[in-house]
Amino acid sequence: MAMNLKKLVPISDQFPYFTFPRKKVVSRFGLGVVSFSIVICVLFFNVSFKNPISNNFVFQGFNANNKTSLIPWSFSFSRTPALNATVSLENNPGKLIIDSGDALSSNFTRDTKNESAGKVFDLKGTQLDLKNGSFNGNPENNFELEGTHFNNFTNVVKNGSSEKVLDLKGIQSGNFTEGVKNGSLDGNPEKKFDFEGTLSSNFTKDAKNGSSDAVSVKPFEGKVSIGGKCDIFNGRWVRDDTKPLYPAGSCPFIDRDFDCHLNKRPDDEYVKWKWQPFECEIPSLNATDFLERLKGKKLVFVGDSLNRNMWESLVCILRESFMDKNRVYEISGKTEFKKKGFYAFRFEDYNCTIDFVSSPFLVQESSFNGKNGSIETLRLDLMDKTTSMYHDADVLVFNTGHWWTHEKTSQGEDYYQEGDYIYPRLKVLDAYRRALATWARWVDTNIDSNKTQVIFRGYSVTHFKGGQWNSGGKCHKETEPIFNTSHLTKYPSKMRAFDNVLKEMKTPIVYLNISRLTDYRKDGHPSIYRMSYNSIEEQIAAEHSQDCSHWCLPGVPDTWNELLYASLLKAGRGSWKF
Repeated sequence: MAMNLKKLVPISDQFPYFTFPRKKVVSRFGLGVVSFSIVICVLFFNVSFKNPISNNFVFQGFNANNKTSLIPWSFSFSRTPALNATVSLENNPGKLIIDSGDALSSNFTRDTKNESAGKVFDLKGTQLDLKNGSFNGNPENNFELEGTHFNNFTNVVKNGSSEKVLDLKGIQSGNFTEGVKNGSLDGNPEKKFDFEGTLSSNFTKDAKNGSSDAVSVKPFEGKVSIGGKCDIFNGRWVRDDTKPLYPAGSCPFIDRDFDCHLNKRPDDEYVKWKWQPFECEIPSLNATDFLERLKGKKLVFVGDSLNRNMWESLVCILRESFMDKNRVYEISGKTEFKKKGFYAFRFEDYNCTIDFVSSPFLVQESSFNGKNGSIETLRLDLMDKTTSMYHDADVLVFNTGHWWTHEKTSQGEDYYQEGDYIYPRLKVLDAYRRALATWARWVDTNIDSNKTQVIFRGYSVTHFKGGQWNSGGKCHKETEPIFNTSHLTKYPSKMRAFDNVLKEMKTPIVYLNISRLTDYRKDGHPSIYRMSYNSIEEQIAAEHSQDCSHWCLPGVPDTWNELLYASLLKAGRGSWKF
């Protein structure tokens, strides 16, 4: 059948607006809108499929921002279980944004080599700048990984592996790895890290190959300055109700003279303070990590009864981490340690010992046969004979100071000896400097600094009022630290002498400069609670002979050991590499 062309209606009749002369401008505008929309859609879908992007990298809880006020190289750690989560961040030229809710991530990104985000689970609001596998230090980038569990966080960052990284929580990082060419953490002190609550053992065991064997055991509290210029001994005491590190009355290895709880001291506020440096934070001592680093090794305290105070504190702190307390014991079975000698605590699970060698002067106490018979002397030119007990230690903590205030040493008459010469009179500070010079020569000659880390603990300030230790000095009823710094004493002259000796030494020495921080703590001494009393009358009589030089345990020496721990990590030698 032939089509009747006359009946066909012109397009202009069906769609008059297409041909109406006065609508030509509208027609061109409409075509422009359509064309522009098509271009936008093409660009949108092209970018979306290639590289989904967001400006905020948020794994819940992980906050890394260059605008943070954290001090350089700040760390803190916590305990969390590990799950297998791996990521390969290789050659991704842009930023990766993932928003997948609140769940746990396993195999976060198996391979972003081809710009894929494959196998992404439970990531919320995540922004990551991945340039050759690095977290570019854009100050606008935020990283939050709250409760996110990772094992093998970066399986391949070129050659950078990170095995057994457990539960990174609340991490603040500026330029986490500016160049992760070899998986290194780039030792720029301006870089900031905050792994809250995550314990790292050998955190950078081999930064050369980018490995990081991190084992989560127990939490660090706070942040520790590692590699920065922060003076951890310059600070103040702040209230901390989480203290002490071990319950009062729980440790049987505290000498009765230091056990204020057992001796019925009525207040306990003196244990609830922590030392807070002005420019950074330090971790609470992690007993398990300390022992892991000390595994198969020997740490020895050498010095006077104040070092014994510190030694007993460390033994009690580390013992608290053991479920079976019987696996910590003194090797000869001793339970009292006041007598001069050698004592060693063995920590069975770690095959390590923590020892104390009594040597109050470090140099040798001797005698000399003169015209009027034998007299006691102090050989300023010879080390004490106890050196054979500690020369092979892995960590040595020395001190001397308090015995230099006693009558013979302070008067210095016919007492100090060098060779066959006895000084008729020698000032105590000069004698102290000569003794330290002898100690320094012995260390430089006999200690292999590649094996042994040497520490010298500074002078612990006393708080006798109205006299000295043997003349009625008092500190009884002191219940708070000093808060007014104008009441603090000057830097001890003995420590100035030590500073001068230290400058001449070849061996690297860690100086635990605890003088000022102890000066605040007039409340921390045993005072009359160095023993128990059977009556009020006995207690009143004891006020005439108070102990205002040693410290209650738990108490101030626990902080010395926290600073020892932080200082060993900061020095980063041997097993203490961070």
